[in-house]
Amino acid sequence: MKHALSLEFFPPKTPEGAEKLRATRARLYALQPGFCSVTFGAGGSTQDGTLAAVREILAEGMPAAPHLSCIGQTRESIRRLLADYRAAGVKRIVALRGDLPSGYGLGGHFQYASDLVAFIRAETGSHFHIEVAAYPEMHPQARSPRADMDAFAAKAAAGADSAITQYFFNADAYFRFVDELAARGITLPVAAGIMPITNATQLLRFSDACGAEVPRWLRLRLEGYGDDLASIRAFGLDVVAALCQRLLQGGAPSLHLYTMNQSEAALALAQRL
Repeated sequence: MKHALSLEFFPPKTPEGAEKLRATRARLYALQPGFCSVTFGAGGSTQDGTLAAVREILAEGMPAAPHLSCIGQTRESIRRLLADYRAAGVKRIVALRGDLPSGYGLGGHFQYASDLVAFIRAETGSHFHIEVAAYPEMHPQARSPRADMDAFAAKAAAGADSAITQYFFNADAYFRFVDELAARGITLPVAAGIMPITNATQLLRFSDACGAEVPRWLRLRLEGYGDDLASIRAFGLDVVAALCQRLLQGGAPSLHLYTMNQSEAALALAQRL
């Protein structure tokens, strides 16, 4: 694939899952990703799994970027994690606020992702390339679009190097977001987060939970296929490939594929592009 690409995985919960993920990664490395990111459970619930997966990816000769979420963490716990990642050979981190557990007040040492970015910079200088999250359709908990842009600007000012978006299906939302950053003088590269469509029910549930809009025409077409998985995948590939082509032609610097620990849809998409 000629364009810049990165891949996202989540830490497997079982030995069987770990074995399947190794096989998936081996197939996807043919795409020559710039790096592989590994997610982090709410409140740090899978940080050991994240570190284990990151170590494996690095041992396989691929750059790895652990997600680091700061809600519920202390400065000392983040300091320890940074030391672990540095010792493992990690050069890139995805710095996030993380989800607020239900009933969670804004306690702890960090309230916002910008606090975490500033702390990483103060502790480790320029050792880590810091990725942050971007929300072309607005963070679901932001008070307003302006407040959401202010939050992103704070992350940029704190020392972020680049960003990865929440997945979306509306290219105009991405281009508008990047234009608004440029109007504020923010020039960080923003990778477009891409979710392959393989399972309509799962996609619609995820999207409702995280605030990613599924356009009405797309939702109705997916629902119209019922349980016909082959048709959903073929249609989904057409839709997502067209989205990627429009993004790349419009100047998106790279694509970040949410693999869901599967290889087939990502490989089919790369082949189509």
